[in-house]
Amino acid sequence: MAPKIRHPAPAFTADAVVDGEFKTVSLSDYKGKYVVLFFYPMDFTFVCPTEIIAFSEKAAEFRKLGCEVLGCSVDSKFSHL
Repeated sequence: MAPKIRHPAPAFTADAVVDGEFKTVSLSDYKGKYVVLFFYPMDFTFVCPTEIIAFSEKAAEFRKLGCEVLGCSVDSKFSHL
């Protein structure tokens, strides 16, 4: 399935770390908002820290526009604590 801009994404549920605690999130939690799924390979690598920091620094601006940014990696949820 190829992603399509301005079309609904398929439903999903995932484990996340939010404010230092484990939480299950799903796409339906963000109904009525735009969502950016920011995929990166792994934590603690040199590959993406610039992009991760940039998204983090602009999070409030995204929220003002009705958009949430979700960072997604292949790491264990425990690596995000």
